[in-house]
Amino acid sequence: MHTYYKLEGKKVVPCKMEECFTPDETRRVAMTHIGKVDISTVFLGINHAFDDRVPMLFETMIFWFGGKHDEYCERYSTWQDAEEGHKRAVEMVREAKRSRL
Repeated sequence: MHTYYKLEGKKVVPCKMEECFTPDETRRVAMTHIGKVDISTVFLGINHAFDDRVPMLFETMIFWFGGKHDEYCERYSTWQDAEEGHKRAVEMVREAKRSRL
């Protein structure tokens, strides 16, 4: 199991640490702002599974200081899963905001 990965387009490929983190690499999958809430999904470049499972290389977080889902975090193995997870997190925030009205 590899530890470090890089993106070639939206495809994840294993690499050595010194090859992975180039300054011009686009790591953001999606960013959504809903009022003062930020939902961010990024490519991590390092396997965050920490076991023999499928590498977890993407992460969605919600930054809603004091809000219901503040510091929510979910990880994924593919770009497509990360895009879908981002959409779920956005809907979770929208639903929480609607229920507070």
